[in-house]
Amino acid sequence: MPDLTDSTLYLNRELSWLKFNTRVLAQSLKKELPLFERLKFLAIYATNLDEFYMIRVAGLKQLFSAGVIETGADQKTPLDQLREIRSYLASEKEVIQSSYEEIVKDLEKENLFITAYDDLSPALAKLSDEYFFSNILPVIVPIAVNATHPFPHLNNLSFSLAVKLQDKESAEEEENYKYGMIRIPRVLPRFFQAGDNTYVPIETIVRQHVEEIFLGYKLVASAAFRVTRNADMVIEEEEADDFMMMMEQGLKLRRKGAFVRLNIEDGVDPDILNFLNSHMQIFFKDIYTYKIPLNLGALWQIVGNKDFSHLALPPYNSKILPPFDTAESVFKIINKSDVLLFHPYESFDPVLRLIREASKDPKVISIRMTLYRVEKNSQIVQALIDAANEGKQVTAVVELKARFDEENNLHWAKALEQAGAHVVYGITGFKVHAKIAQVIRQEEDGKLKFYMHFSTGNYNGATAKVYTDTSFFTCKEEFAKDSTMFFHILSGFSKHKKLDTLLMSPTQIKPKVISLINNEAQYGGEGRIIVKMNSLVDPDVIQALYNASKKGVQIDIIARGICCLRPGVEGISETIRVRSIVGKYLEHARIFYFKNAEPTTTFISSADWMPRNLERRLELMTPIFDKALQQKLFEILQLQLNDNVLAWTLGSDGEYTPSFPNTDEKAINNHTILEDYMNKIYKAQKKDNTSHKAEKLARRLFKES
Repeated sequence: MPDLTDSTLYLNRELSWLKFNTRVLAQSLKKELPLFERLKFLAIYATNLDEFYMIRVAGLKQLFSAGVIETGADQKTPLDQLREIRSYLASEKEVIQSSYEEIVKDLEKENLFITAYDDLSPALAKLSDEYFFSNILPVIVPIAVNATHPFPHLNNLSFSLAVKLQDKESAEEEENYKYGMIRIPRVLPRFFQAGDNTYVPIETIVRQHVEEIFLGYKLVASAAFRVTRNADMVIEEEEADDFMMMMEQGLKLRRKGAFVRLNIEDGVDPDILNFLNSHMQIFFKDIYTYKIPLNLGALWQIVGNKDFSHLALPPYNSKILPPFDTAESVFKIINKSDVLLFHPYESFDPVLRLIREASKDPKVISIRMTLYRVEKNSQIVQALIDAANEGKQVTAVVELKARFDEENNLHWAKALEQAGAHVVYGITGFKVHAKIAQVIRQEEDGKLKFYMHFSTGNYNGATAKVYTDTSFFTCKEEFAKDSTMFFHILSGFSKHKKLDTLLMSPTQIKPKVISLINNEAQYGGEGRIIVKMNSLVDPDVIQALYNASKKGVQIDIIARGICCLRPGVEGISETIRVRSIVGKYLEHARIFYFKNAEPTTTFISSADWMPRNLERRLELMTPIFDKALQQKLFEILQLQLNDNVLAWTLGSDGEYTPSFPNTDEKAINNHTILEDYMNKIYKAQKKDNTSHKAEKLARRLFKES
């Protein structure tokens, strides 16, 4: 009998994530993609890696310092993981550099240039000089470091130019060297746009004028550098009388976290490197030198150039499709039947419309919502503020611990409170990650009717354009009862921690998922499981999947990012296939299908199958009972299983292999197929001017796709 706790059956969480980011990087190498798309993937890769170092690597360093030995089912120690991470990233550095250099050369063929100051024409150099004196010099901060000028505080991800100087009036002796830096603040763009088609890295302009900044000194050497700090926050909520104040203090402390990484220009003068690290004390293997500009996450600035929009994929505008394609009240539409949308192919507008209409409808008496990550100019939050100002009862559960969105959430929490809304800051010890809205309306007969929205994604109109997520509307009574109970749990005290129709973590989702897997195992070869999520980590769930596979259940897992399950192991996971889809849209939906489950086969959820989601967060898993909506979700899963363009397959060795259509095979890119599919429905809807015909066409087209 094989031991399912054997560490060799589990892939390491951190290395699995790094391989996901490698799949992102691989998109930048695809010559068939437009150049701006390739630049976008470089920017996404770099931003992802920043967060990985700030949180995951910083956390491993803390565990190592605390003497922790094992951290996961794979039983790798923190030191083992740090060594493998550093080795992995060191080998990948060449790929990043060659990808960037190749894209830059190809951009030059399109008459768009990323050029250092030294390589500019005299005319563009003059423009750059003028920009330096008018825009850069007034805001940069020159810093001398010596006995009377201590080494300055450097904020997380701050960008600076380190300099080695010599007094022009002194003899050229080594002991006369002075060291300092020039801070380049975030208010400045990463690149100066000289003319219509040339981008100049700002540090190369600053370097040109160092001797005008440090008057009387000669520049001997310089190096642009960027620091990464530990950005995780631990807030002891039980000790906080004012949680909002504690969060504000925590955000300030984040800027002072321990240094965990240094990125610096290749060929850096050894004296400059020694000068910097004598103050920062960064382990030498966490120092990365680059031949290309630092902070590739800022490439979005170039991608945004509308004059070169032909270098990007054609934009896709999300469609408002039946039944939301009429001016009819959203409440009447939901009253007729449950509705399920798949963003971004179907517009996020009906979600916004629900909250807006509720804020203005005199019959609506209450709106309740969870807010995890909302955009800076959130129309949804503004609608909640309007509703509160109108005297409606508004309850907003604002998760202040949503990592890197804390400041934005603090802003909106204060604005909601000022408008008279009741703002709840989650539950002590748990993040509220569930996505739910509830509107209570007094109908014509005087009775109260409950309208609910459940989602796999955040109430964020910006990310809804690039994240794939499911969105479910209903007014069914069983959902109303559970929704009310859920909000009561969030805002009050309750020993009743179980819902009847919905499933809630930390008490219900994990046992239910394992039960559903075990149920399929009873059917052996007739069992079927298809699940889609961001990450699969939880060892108990993985063991249940191994047991089901041993009994012959066919299991397909679509996990975009981390997957710690090892597929294809003889006698353990031979019937399990794992694939990851990386493309134009960020796959964010969680959809679960269990062929033999009763009373429904299909669920959507805010939760990934990770211990943090299943055990340390408030999440919801929503059953879908409507047969047509079940079919829609099933066909989405099937389409992604057939994708042979964007998909990567995980092997039993832990490596991912990209999919390619065979010569006699049709290329199936699920992102473009879904865009085309929605466009056809939209055109049919406009042509026929009846939702009925458009819906009929939608069903036929989906099956053809």
